Amino acid sequence: LDDPLVVQTAFAVFQAPFDERPKLTRFFKVCSREKITTRSIRDHRLIAAIPRALPDVDSFGDDRRRDATSLYPIKSLGQQGGSVAPFHSLPVILIKEERTMALQSMRQNIQMNNVFVYCEIEGTQVKDVALELLTKGRKLANTLGVKLECIIAGSGLEGVEQQVIKYGVDRVHIFDAEGLFPYTSNPHTALVVNLFKEEQPQICLMGATVIGRDLGPRVSSALFSGLTADCTELEIGDFDMKVKNEAGELVNKHYEQQLYQIRPAFGGNIVATIVNPEHRPQMATVREGVMKKEILDENYKAEVVRHDVAKYVPEAEYVVKVLDRHVQKAKHNLKGAPIVVAGGYGVGSREGFDQLFKLAEVLHAEVGASRAAVDAGWIDHDRQIGQTGVTVRPKVYIACGISGQIQHIAGMQDSGIIISINNDPDAPINTIADYVINGTVEDVVPKLIKYYKQNTK
Repeated sequence: LDDPLVVQTAFAVFQAPFDERPKLTRFFKVCSREKITTRSIRDHRLIAAIPRALPDVDSFGDDRRRDATSLYPIKSLGQQGGSVAPFHSLPVILIKEERTMALQSMRQNIQMNNVFVYCEIEGTQVKDVALELLTKGRKLANTLGVKLECIIAGSGLEGVEQQVIKYGVDRVHIFDAEGLFPYTSNPHTALVVNLFKEEQPQICLMGATVIGRDLGPRVSSALFSGLTADCTELEIGDFDMKVKNEAGELVNKHYEQQLYQIRPAFGGNIVATIVNPEHRPQMATVREGVMKKEILDENYKAEVVRHDVAKYVPEAEYVVKVLDRHVQKAKHNLKGAPIVVAGGYGVGSREGFDQLFKLAEVLHAEVGASRAAVDAGWIDHDRQIGQTGVTVRPKVYIACGISGQIQHIAGMQDSGIIISINNDPDAPINTIADYVINGTVEDVVPKLIKYYKQNTK
């Protein structure tokens, strides 16, 4: 009760416009009923939900530890001038010691809103990874019974919403300003954080790209939420967890409609399902190609909101200027290739990969590799397939000397036909392969090259 933050929050109820008071009043009723402390309010960033600027802390004077029965000037409902009311008459007088169970109950009572996707752009073109996440976001939103929203920030974005609406987006938030492209950390962090304080999303998805890996942790840290990187699957589900009750005893707590953030862990030896039941938004990054992009409806209708960037991004955030920028064209099209010939540690050497390139030339395919082959220095890192590389979905995937660790399988398991060439009949990749050729790469690949040359017109 002696914290100015509580006093500020209480003032918002009495000073808010009439149509906003019910929402704020419900918030205070939850606080009162569940005995939520000031620290809980601050930790959960609920102060951000108040839809108007709050008075400065300094306006209450230098003595910030006055007794709870002290009198503070507040605006009474229906009155223009200030009046005096005892602070203990406000609903927050019931706020007492922090209790974990009460905090959980409060968060379940306060409605968390929609699913958000941050859309990366190159110039004015939305990147594929964003479209893939919109497709997945639409499915998650349908499961939760909420809307799908997206954020697009850049410069010269007239008509950019048409690129994303057909993927099932219900609302497009556009931030169009000169300093927002090329991407720099501070402005984009400020606009996402401030927008999330208003909208209170329950899920936020970003691409596991250079930009996503920079922006995601900044937003997560600012909002005190968790973030899971490089997810291979996202699902909605329920679970039970042991939590402490008011008496400090461990009891079962049931959580519903939580985001399952699934990814390999401990060097790929297990697949971990990570949850974030206490804080919002639940944040996850996903690599390009992991999700499949699908147009929902070419004529889908959405609300387009063009924000005043200055309200979300202070001028001081534009401290970094991009003077020059070079975009290097990709050396290959591994992600889009219809046929991929991939080699693992079983290929044996850089010369062994020369044979795979010859096979790929005959088949008009691209060459990929497992992490073990890349770490051995036999092939460039940009051809690595798997959790820490590229995700591919070719019509035909030929795995040469690849054992099939979880990280690699995560990057190619959705291939149309999988052919495994391996001298180990018990190799894990054989369990998902459609066809298995039992033999060494040195013996089998030259025969394949000879056969295809003879039978290709």
